[in-house]
Amino acid sequence: MGIFEILLLAIGLSMDCFAVSLTMGTVMHPLRWKKVLKVSAFFGIFQGGMPLIGWWLGHGFRRYIESYDHWIAFTLLLFLGGKMIYEGSKREEDRPVCFDPTCTRTLIGLSVATSIDALAVGISFAFLNMNMCIPTLIITFTTIIISLIGQYIGKCFGRRLKTGAEVIGGIILILIGVKILIEHLYFQ
Repeated sequence: MGIFEILLLAIGLSMDCFAVSLTMGTVMHPLRWKKVLKVSAFFGIFQGGMPLIGWWLGHGFRRYIESYDHWIAFTLLLFLGGKMIYEGSKREEDRPVCFDPTCTRTLIGLSVATSIDALAVGISFAFLNMNMCIPTLIITFTTIIISLIGQYIGKCFGRRLKTGAEVIGGIILILIGVKILIEHLYFQ
């Protein structure tokens, strides 16, 4: 597999991160570079690390991972999306603190949920006997860049939305989870 193919794969893998980053950019006010970089780093490290883990797991665990990876991603995104909808639907006076999508625990959940497919890709890399240095770097940095772009676009979009941004963000997360579930149950 050449660098161009790996780059296309990295872009494809990072599309879920892009969608979540759009949501986060919409919800985070103000958008601070420290938080933007934290989100992008989490997504990039998990997205680049999961193929490495999948490659390491190799042949033996493929059938076990494929049978439930979509359920893990769906459950995590459903939970996080539901939490955002719940927090966003409270009246302003009932909301002591806004949902913080940059909380480390939340970022770990989102990062795992959006990178499960990358784990399966890593398993396929094991069948190709690939050296994982270049793919890991390309996937990591592509995801970081796409996440940065997504958060910035979300910030611009969020200014126009103002009210209901968390609810819309939660719905988007749930829809991503449903998409992952449908793809794995009906199109594989």
